[in-house]
Amino acid sequence: MIRFSLKCSHNHSFDSWFQSSKAFEKLAKAGMLTCVECGDCTVEKSLMAPKISTQTPLENPALSAPMSEAERNLAKIKQKIEANSDYVGMNFAHEARAMHSGESPNRAIYGEAKAEEAKALIDEGIPVAPLPFVPKRQTN
Repeated sequence: MIRFSLKCSHNHSFDSWFQSSKAFEKLAKAGMLTCVECGDCTVEKSLMAPKISTQTPLENPALSAPMSEAERNLAKIKQKIEANSDYVGMNFAHEARAMHSGESPNRAIYGEAKAEEAKALIDEGIPVAPLPFVPKRQTN
């Protein structure tokens, strides 16, 4: 894995991980890279310095707090969704259908679904939207 510093044509800067330099080039050429801030598809590598670790292998640095405004906003969205919705896990498609048909009471839910399950829900006219984060699996 390799991390690149990137920027879009609107001069927004962000970092992203890639399997290799070739993987980055392939995705960039296919137009499959977008700016995390504005969605611009014109993304290129920006100047970056090598990161040299000064820590011993036994040190375990804490994750840093969100740094950019976009990361802080995403963290707020995640917190609000998790606080005001029921996590239904891998039963998301089943529960969404049950609510849509009136078998289950309407409420805010979030969970996980395979891509084909989500597409089937949309094809059936059931309103769903992908989350901008991976839900933390809960154990109950």
